[in-house]
Amino acid sequence: MRVVVPVLLSCAAGLWYMLPPPYARLPIGAAESAMPAVRGAMHVHTRRSDGTGDVALVAAAAARAGLDFVILTDHGDATRPPDPPQYIDGVLVIDALELSTDDGHIVALGLPRSPYPLGGEARDVLEDIARLQGFSIVAHPESPRPGLRWNSWESDFDGLEWLNADSEWRDESVGSLARALLTYPLRGMATLVSLLDRPTDAMARWDDLTQRRRVVAVAGADAHARIGFRSIGEPYDNGSSLHVPSYEQMFQLFTNVLPGLALSGSAVDDAETVLAAVRGGNVYSTIDALGGAAVMSFTASSGRAAAAAGDTLALGGPVTLRVDLQGPDTASIDVVKDGRRVQTTVGTHLELVAEGTAAVYRVEVALPGAPGEPPVPWVVSNPIYVGRDAGAAPRPATRQRASSYAAQYTGGPASAWTVETSEASLGALDVVSAVDGMELSLRYGLGGTAASSPFVALVMPAGPVLAEHDRLTFTARGNRPMRISVQLRTPEAEVGERWHRSVYLDTSPRTIAVFFDDLRPTGVTSTPSPVLEDVEEILFVVDTVNTPIGASGTLWIDDVRYGR
Repeated sequence: MRVVVPVLLSCAAGLWYMLPPPYARLPIGAAESAMPAVRGAMHVHTRRSDGTGDVALVAAAAARAGLDFVILTDHGDATRPPDPPQYIDGVLVIDALELSTDDGHIVALGLPRSPYPLGGEARDVLEDIARLQGFSIVAHPESPRPGLRWNSWESDFDGLEWLNADSEWRDESVGSLARALLTYPLRGMATLVSLLDRPTDAMARWDDLTQRRRVVAVAGADAHARIGFRSIGEPYDNGSSLHVPSYEQMFQLFTNVLPGLALSGSAVDDAETVLAAVRGGNVYSTIDALGGAAVMSFTASSGRAAAAAGDTLALGGPVTLRVDLQGPDTASIDVVKDGRRVQTTVGTHLELVAEGTAAVYRVEVALPGAPGEPPVPWVVSNPIYVGRDAGAAPRPATRQRASSYAAQYTGGPASAWTVETSEASLGALDVVSAVDGMELSLRYGLGGTAASSPFVALVMPAGPVLAEHDRLTFTARGNRPMRISVQLRTPEAEVGERWHRSVYLDTSPRTIAVFFDDLRPTGVTSTPSPVLEDVEEILFVVDTVNTPIGASGTLWIDDVRYGR
């Protein structure tokens, strides 16, 4: 005992020394009534995908955490119709989803049921989300896990997660994670906060993007309420797991705040209000567990014009920025202009008069003693776009109109065209009557298993003139909205090498241009782009990227030409 007791005392003292400090949660009080706001959590998984709780359990946890809304984002392909908005335990529950692409994950808000599965390259999924009038947010953009990291920064997404809880623990050292496992049972919330730091790379990306267009930033809980046994902390582990951190703890860790809003109690109307505020960038994020649920007002004025976070401010002279914060006098308010800090004020109020020139302004609030290297901010606002048209979508690069064409099919027989299929799939080529002549019809049926990679392809010989051109144009439609993959194939290796570009077909004829420099490799290829002189065939492919196994239908193609 003379040995055991000192050892136990030493262990207890060591554990006590390792405990992270408890962070004070500041009262909201009268300031919240003076500056009303709606609070909620985004990016939440239930047992419909890889979470552990059902919708009712998640809503109950959000109610205990004091949230007004929660946005569910279970993994899917958008073919499941979203549940209608509903109030459960006083919490507005909005159904959204998280989509997987070849370039990372996207949270899609306000998306109706898609007529076909969404997947493949990020540029195509984002195009589909925009067509369906959804709002796209890049999930865990700088995740240390390569399979989760975003790799399509040139694409036209609407927003990103400046903070993601899943990414935050992944950049910790083994020692830090071991310490967290020891201290979590004794001081859970403080342990979770200790794993946060300022995601410098994600915020730098965001600041760079906002110089060119509007990009809304939010904080993503990425809540699963599970830790896998086989890989410590990994929520995607399909084996046995512990149901921690709980949904309630994740909802208490940080939230997204929509200032100036009040909910009516009508789930449908309130969901539209919440999603409109997020779309507009009228949102800021607070690390509630660090210093309480912050209440902040960030506005700007110039001449007679005024704006809040997410808005565009027309220039009418010098610009006056104002920040009012409910918080401690030791809080540090930073004004960030075009990605650079231009003023820091210690306290709860800031006023800055700037020259009347175009710029993008946002605000960060820091608290002394915050964890992380560099420390995680307490509050992060969205920008005010001063003198800039932040609502304009990025314009695609202008393509010069083709000055000459080489026809490949403009009606009549198609004796050189063939159909290829996987073993259990069916395809048939017909030449059918059209309004102004003849056109090609491909009837398809995808069969087999996912492992067999089902496909049906309409194949045309490329011909020697392909290399003299820079694009393929054709007119096409489907019996339902769909996507097909246009591919160029060379004869290398046993099955050839291919490069592809996915295109959308509607039920009305559309003229489509596929530029050869837009093609990307399908699988492993010897060159990043096709050598046009080596291309032997062009394929129009229906496969399981955007068409489910068991589906059948018809697509029609006409006016196939090369252009330059």
